[in-house]
Order: sequence, then structure tokens, then C-alpha cells
Amino acid sequence: MKTVDSFLNSITMYRLVLYFLILLSGVGLLYSVTGVLPYDPINYIFSFTFLLVTAGIANKVFSKVFEAHANTESWIISALILGLIIAPPKSLHDIIFLGFAAVLMVTSKFVLAISKKHIFNPVALSVAVTAIAISGTVNWWVGNVALLPIVAIGGFLIVRKIKRWDLVLTFLVAALIFIGPARWIRSITDTPLIFFAVIMLTEPMTSPPTRILRIIYGALVGILIAPQIHFGNVYTTPEIALIVGNIFSYIVSPKYKLLLTLKEKIQLTPDTFDFIFDSVRPVKFIPGQYMEWTLSHEKPDDRGNRRYLSLASSPTEGNIRIGVKFGNPASSFKKALINLKPGQKIVAGQLIGDFTLPKDPKKKLVIIAGGIGITPFRSMLKYLIDTNQRRDIVVIYTAKTKDEFVYGDVLEGVEEKLGIRTIYNASSVSGHMNAEILARDIPDYKDRTFYISGSHRVVSALDGILKTLKIPGSQIVTDYFPGFA
Repeated sequence: MKTVDSFLNSITMYRLVLYFLILLSGVGLLYSVTGVLPYDPINYIFSFTFLLVTAGIANKVFSKVFEAHANTESWIISALILGLIIAPPKSLHDIIFLGFAAVLMVTSKFVLAISKKHIFNPVALSVAVTAIAISGTVNWWVGNVALLPIVAIGGFLIVRKIKRWDLVLTFLVAALIFIGPARWIRSITDTPLIFFAVIMLTEPMTSPPTRILRIIYGALVGILIAPQIHFGNVYTTPEIALIVGNIFSYIVSPKYKLLLTLKEKIQLTPDTFDFIFDSVRPVKFIPGQYMEWTLSHEKPDDRGNRRYLSLASSPTEGNIRIGVKFGNPASSFKKALINLKPGQKIVAGQLIGDFTLPKDPKKKLVIIAGGIGITPFRSMLKYLIDTNQRRDIVVIYTAKTKDEFVYGDVLEGVEEKLGIRTIYNASSVSGHMNAEILARDIPDYKDRTFYISGSHRVVSALDGILKTLKIPGSQIVTDYFPGFA
């Protein structure tokens, strides 16, 4: 599993999904050539080529008209999904169906959007409308037993990467309950149930941002996807079930995109910088949450042009701040970010996260930050200072050297004004944090809930230390960014 985790941490969610879909498409072509799938290989190649070209042209046109930042990965992923659920064309009507679906898929991202954020899963909406506008059906041919092993393995990696087991498992349980035991095997082997769950349902732009809402969302879509569910003479389909779920998601968690202007760039350490942005509209968020950041640049590497980064600012500050550590070599995204000049813009959206302070102010906490994992805690602590909230909190801040500690002003402020002390641990001086040190410095550790934020390696190590102290999982909250790299 360490090798798997290492691979997943080296690639963004979007690239992982893209490579998975390319692999599925390639295997589908092989199966067409060998007769496993009943499609002519020439028609198969034409289908994917036509979809990619049509969607690419439409995306370029709409990006220019709407002056929007285009995400190349996004439209390619959607075009590949269309190719995997619409059978290769055999007639002019089929080609028109493909073209209409591709254009409508791109259109929905730009036109059917509020505050520059699309509401519906673009693939689901495009095939649902196309089936009505241009008489035809979507056969979801990817739901084939021959492709199931690849779908299952790829789906496992994707869900493990984005940590959306709550959503996927809730959906599958609800769907199988309403489908009925007699159809379970066929539903798994000969329908797109698994592909739908790991690819369509988990699309981050149109799914809810918090765990409880994701569980409700998964259950709702799972119930509606059962083939016997109907409203009058209208029977639900996978795409209709997802559209209804998207409506629910938008109602309970309105989404938006922001075009932020860089106001100031502050160097905190030799390789860590704060970026402070102005927004034309107020941003409502809970301290500890994070956003997806998109920065278009030439020749993006395998980690793409998007990142999930915690907000280091407090909602009380009136600006948006992120703290970023730059490795060597830096990714293409971080190179573009460090070269951003005041007055230049970046896109931020998809406010997400349950890594927030408990509602009960009497709950005793330990917050442990590893390196740049201090950023969400800076947001929380600054908020406590500005709102004069007193909580029983101990901060443990670990880094390799003393020079890597940042946000000393906020940490000193919470100690002076709220009595929240910080324990610094520079591993090069005092060694790595361990169970003995933690138990010594926090005698009542068994009575506290632990919040941990940092790199995957640091979070895993600290989680292991707490387990050796027999801290139950219910008292451990860890921060995680899908696509973190």
C-alpha cells in the first residue's frame, strides 16, 4: 500500500482520472478489434476522435467568448466519458447525436453556470438533453463485464486518492437495496453501476463539500438510479438520477468561482511564501476549509494546472490568503504561482472541507501542524483572536528546523490574548515527535481531540503515534486535500 500511496500522492486527481479513462478507451479499442465488444474498430476510433475534436473546438470558442480560464483536462475527461457511454456511430443520425452531446457538454459548463460555476454534471446533462432533442439512447456500454476488472481497479485508486468512500459506499448500498438482491450480480457485472459511482458521482464540481451532505447525496442518487423507480410514465436513468442529485447539491451547498487578484506576495522562509488576494465579492467560509485553485500556464506537468490549497486567512480579515511551500524541483503550477505578479489573477472555487473547529467550544483540543500544514490552523487561530473566543487548545508545531516555523505573530497572539500555548518541535534539534514527548507535554491527552494537518507522510506518522497512545479514531481528525501534490 505504501507504493500505491506514493503513486497517488505524486499525481493530481484530474490526471489520475484522465489516465484511467485513456486506458479504458484503449482497452475498449482492443476489445473491438478482437471481437469482445460488438463495435467496428474504425467506427470506434472515429467516435472518440470526433468527440475530442468537437469538444475541443467548442471549449476553445466558449473560453474566448466568456473570457474564462480553460482547463484542458476537464473537457478531455468529459469527452472520453461520452465516448465510453455512447455507442460508436453507425449512421449520420448517430454522428449528429455525438456532436450535439459534445457541444452541449461544453456549453453547460459555461452557460448553465452561476457565478462561473457549472451546476450540473456536464456529461449527465448533455446525454439527457440530447436523448430528448435528438431521438436516441445512451447505452452506457462501459458497463461491460470484460471491462469490470479495469473499472474496479481504477475506481479503487481514484476513490482512495480523493477519499470519497463515504459517498461511493452510501450510493452503492442505497442502489443495491432498491435494485433488489435478485439483480445484484447483473447490476455489478453488466451495468455501469461501478463506473458511474467512481467517475460520474464523485465529480468534485457538482458534489457536496462536506461528509454528511455527501452521504445524503449518495443515498439520493442511489435510490433514483434503481431501474424500477419512476414518476408516472417517466423512468429514471443514471443521468437523470445524477441531475436530480446535482440540484440537491447546489441547493445545500451553493458553488461559485472567484477571479482573485494578487495583492501581495510575502516571503516567510527561503522556500515558503504567503499570497494575499483581493476579491470583488466577499467570500464566506469556515476557518480550516480549502479551495481549488486554477492557474493556467504553458506546458503543465503531470500534476496539472489545479491545486487544492487551504485558506490561511480568517473570514474576519477581508482578503484571501494561502501559504505555499515550494519544493525543489517545483511543479509547473508552483513555478507559475511564484512568478505571479501583483495585479495578476488566479481562479479559485469549490470551497470544501470538514476540517473545522468543533461546534462545542468546551471540547478540549490539540492541534498538530507539520510544516506548511500550519495554514488551516492559522485561519482558525486568527478567527479565535478576532472573535475573542476562548477555547482549551494546545498547539504542537513540528518542522525540520527552527527556520521553517511561520505565522509566529498569530501564534504569539493567541497565547497572549487567549492563553493558547504552542509547543515547538524542531526535529533537527530535539528529534522527531514521539509518544513519550506528547504524553509528557500534554498530560490530559486522553481527554482531547487531535487535529492533524501536514504532508501525507507527516499526518500518517502522527496518526501512528496517537494510535500507540490508544487514542480512539473518533478523537483524531486529519486534514486531506484531494489531488494534493
